[in-house]
Amino acid sequence: MNIKVLGPGCKKCHETDKLVREVIAESGSDAFMEYVTDIAEIAKLGIFSTPAVVVDGQVKLTGKVPTKAQVRSWLGK
Repeated sequence: MNIKVLGPGCKKCHETDKLVREVIAESGSDAFMEYVTDIAEIAKLGIFSTPAVVVDGQVKLTGKVPTKAQVRSWLGK
């Protein structure tokens, strides 16, 4: 599983990055996670509101910080 947290580095983007990493660790998932700050790459994915979370190429959330329950559901946990 490939998870991308997208955002330019704002407070909410960092919160999202931290939260997703916490849920991955808590769940024991072997998901690969990366934090993408490159605006050109974010735009290529069609994201215009950050933070955003993309799981295996599918946009799951834009414009807000997810809940732990949301992240767990994306991980199938």
